[in-house]
Amino acid sequence: MLLKDFYTVEKVENVQEGKYKAVVVLNNQHAVFQGHFPGNPVMPGVCMMQIIKELSQEIVGSSLFMKSASNVKFMAIINPDKNARLELDLEISGDLDSEIRVKNTTTFDQTVALKLTNTYRKA
Repeated sequence: MLLKDFYTVEKVENVQEGKYKAVVVLNNQHAVFQGHFPGNPVMPGVCMMQIIKELSQEIVGSSLFMKSASNVKFMAIINPDKNARLELDLEISGDLDSEIRVKNTTTFDQTVALKLTNTYRKA
């Protein structure tokens, strides 16, 4: 985990071939939220992308390096005081020795917060 105590993984489950569902809980007391933004905490997009990378690494069992990100759409603000529990749908395809493609949809309370497709290579 890049940011210590930033979030905890509640579960990661394989729902069907190449498709996973993960649930993470944000630590709304983390220092990141004190500066982003004071009195009105907002989940930084780069931190959300890091969570997706870390979950993908856990699933494939290897360190990954992001080659590209496409179709990145931040669709709702994640306030950790109101929406600390996030559900992530991850669709992983490709070959670990060349490229791994991860399609993600992140939601809270049935609200879509983020959609993206990342391409990784083994680090």
